[in-house]
This record gives sequence, C-alpha cells and structure tokens, in this order.
Amino acid sequence: MDLVQILILSSLFLFISTRFLLTRSKRKLKLPPSPAISLPFIGHLHLLKPPLHRTFLSLSKSIGNAPIFHLRLGNRLVYVISSRSMAEECFTENDVVLANRPKFIVSKFVGYNATHLLAASYGDHWRNLRRITAVEILSTQRLNSFLYIRKDEIRRLISRLSQDSLHGFVEVEMKSLLTNLSSNNVIRMVAGKRYYGEENDEAKLVRQLVSEAVTSAGAGNPADYISVLRWFTNYEKRIKDLGNRFDAFLQRIVDEKRAEKEKGQTMIDHLLSHQETQPDYYTDVIIKGLILTLVIAGTDTTAVTLEWAMSNLLNHPEILKKARIEIDEKIGFDRLVDEPDIVNLPYLQNIVTETLRLYPAVPLLLPHLSSDDCKVAGYDIPRGTMVLTNAWAMHRDPGLWEDPEIFKPEKFEKEGEAEKLMPFGMGRRACPGAGLAQRLVSLVLATLVQCFEWERVGEELVDMAEDKGATLPKIVPLRTMCKARPIVGKLI
Repeated sequence: MDLVQILILSSLFLFISTRFLLTRSKRKLKLPPSPAISLPFIGHLHLLKPPLHRTFLSLSKSIGNAPIFHLRLGNRLVYVISSRSMAEECFTENDVVLANRPKFIVSKFVGYNATHLLAASYGDHWRNLRRITAVEILSTQRLNSFLYIRKDEIRRLISRLSQDSLHGFVEVEMKSLLTNLSSNNVIRMVAGKRYYGEENDEAKLVRQLVSEAVTSAGAGNPADYISVLRWFTNYEKRIKDLGNRFDAFLQRIVDEKRAEKEKGQTMIDHLLSHQETQPDYYTDVIIKGLILTLVIAGTDTTAVTLEWAMSNLLNHPEILKKARIEIDEKIGFDRLVDEPDIVNLPYLQNIVTETLRLYPAVPLLLPHLSSDDCKVAGYDIPRGTMVLTNAWAMHRDPGLWEDPEIFKPEKFEKEGEAEKLMPFGMGRRACPGAGLAQRLVSLVLATLVQCFEWERVGEELVDMAEDKGATLPKIVPLRTMCKARPIVGKLI
C-alpha cells in the first residue's frame, strides 16, 4: 500500500469508529416517546399549532396518553411534561439542574440580552435579582404598603361601571376595564403614575408595548429553533424594533423619577437610591429589566384571570349567587369588602382557585433548560434540553380531578386539593408575583360581586374559546350586562 491508500483507509476507519461510538452513545440514552415522524432539518416544528397547550395534549394522546414525550424542534431537543408527579420530580430533585432558561430572540432584544429576572440564567446575577424583587417589590411589607393603590384602582373601576348602571342594566365590555386596572396597579407601584384609562398617546403606547411583548413571548416561534429563518422572516426585525421602543419608554420613566426633587416610595425610587451607593450593579439596565419583568408578568396575566373568572360566573349564575350570599353575610352592606376580609370568604377563594385550575394564566409555564444531564421518571434529560411544563393539561387530568372540565369551586372544599395545582410554577423559578396576583384577583372579584348584579348579554353562554398567546386570552372579549347594587350608591 502507498501512503495515500493508508491515509484513506485510516480516515475511513476513524470515521466508521466515530460514527459507531456516537451511535452507541446515543442508544444508551433512554428518551421518552416521540409523536409522528421528525422531518429533516425542521424536526417536529410542523406539528406546532396554536394554542400550544392543546396541541401538546393532543400529541400526548396520540402516543398513548404519554405523560412525557420529546420533540425535535430544529436543532433543539424539547421535553413536554403533562404529569403532576413528573413535574414535581423536575422542580424538586432536579430543580437546580433545570433552573436555567433557553435563550429566545425576544429575551435577547426585549429582555436586555436575557439579563432580566424572567430570562436570566441561573446563578449569582439571577439570585441578586430575585432577592431585590423579594425585598424591594414583593415582600409582604411592600405589598401591604401598596394596598391603597389596589383599593383606589378598584374604586375607580366601580365608579366607571356605576356611571350608567345605577338605574338599570347596561352592557359593558370588561376586557379593557380589567386590563386598565391591572396595568395601572403595577405601573403605579413601579413609577407612581397612571397610564391606562386616560386616552392619551402615552397610554396607547404602553398598552401597545405590553400587548406586543406578551404576544411575541412563548415557545412557539420557529425562528428561535432554526436560525436561517431569521433571514427569511421579519420576526427578528420586529422584535428588535419592539425592544428599542420598550427601552425608550422605560428609560424615560427612569429619567423622570431621577429628575424629581422629592423622592417617593415607588419601586424606581428605591432602586435609584441603591444606584447612588452601588452604581456598578444598580445600572439603568438592571433597573429597566426589573420594571420590564413586573410590567409584562403582572398586567396581562391578572387581567385574563379576572376575565375568565367573570366569564365562568356568568355561565354559572348559581355559583355567582352563592358567592354574593357569602359576601353579604360576612361583610354586610355598610362597607366595601377589604383585603383582610378575603381569608373569611372561603367560597370566593375557591372560585379564584378553580379559575386558576381551568385557565392558568401561563398554561405552559415558562420554559426551563437543563444545565447538566439528569433523569426524570427514568428517562434521560441530556444537558441543553428544553423542558416545557403543560400546567393546563395537568389541571384537567381526569386522574387527578373529578369532572375535570367542569367549573366547580366545591372541588376545593376538600383539604389539600389546591396543592395539586401549579399555576405559578414550582421550585426556584416559580413566579415571585403569585402573592400579589392572588391578592388583586381576589379583591377585585369580591368587589365586583358585592357591588353589581351581573347577567349575560343574551341567552347564549359566554364564549369560552381560547385565543393564541402566552397568557391564555379569550378569543371573544367579555361583554356583560351590569347593574349597580344599592351599596354602590351608598358608598361610592
């Protein structure tokens, strides 16, 4: 043999050996089942149809109700989990390994290169952000100090609804009113300003920014999995533009607070005071990222939860009546329901819990990413695997719930049932704003039931169809008939 032949044979032997070893290595991995056929280059991307939580449940059923399955989305390996016990295993035993987030285009260009709380990688920076959020924004003391904002926004809503309804039923559109309330609540905590409800250019800008950000978020954008699609679609260009507009708005409100001579008690005021003593860490980017997290995570989710709750009460007037009787008996007719009263309204709390069961505000939770190899339910999760948790499917699992598709608050009269829910996630990356969300939703819902009579617009049931989006919006915004009860004229 000459030298060329030896080199060719050696290269061929090395290639075959490498392929054999790699194939053996891959065969050793025990992967969960996978639906249908993975196509070249795109994998299972062709199967992704909104709403994703319903698509994933259908895919699970197509492979024998598999509680866990894997997908190939472009070059990403993705696990989808719809089992409560497996999710618990993920976020207890494997919580640290699965505490990372995948990098998406929206987190890069809107989320300050994935440095804000929702998208930051697990580590010292994320822990600092979590500590700041827990102490400066969402601690019990801070939430109590902002109670006056929640109560004021609710009184404004009552006044708005009662303008025309003191003398009879009027038709109202609830989606925009609930969005205004939840958004103003968050932005007043952050910056001390009201944007929603006032029809000016800045209010429209904020509404548009939040709407675009929520619509663009989620795990269903093909350009996040196949980079070449960035060149053939306008998705990345559109997200860059959104990021620039959002940043300009956030910088403006930070600069406005910085220019004020008298400092207040808003979140920005507290963060700017830290900036004076620790300028290297409390940069404007860190402050804007914290504002962004609160605005995006705390506005649309609360509004859609309230809209689903009201829709269900209208479709189940007997439940609405039972809730009103509880409030009338416990609170009376001489004052409005207050936040400390909620603990004494168990049926109302069950209504909120049942709403979160059937309509979790983020049905797929936020995606996780494995930082190392681990195992769940005996299956291998290789490093770099994206894990999606289908909370919506878990909350409707007939193995966990009796009559899982029926809105029935009485489910939670049995002790321990609420612990089976996961509307705010679990483990280190669970939603830190769960306490604020539950306070606001409970108080708003209790006040609406106490202050008004509610009826459907017609004989037909309220349309409960879901639209696409990361936060489970309704396709048809809720319209309802509303009439003020005597308590409104007496107290408002």
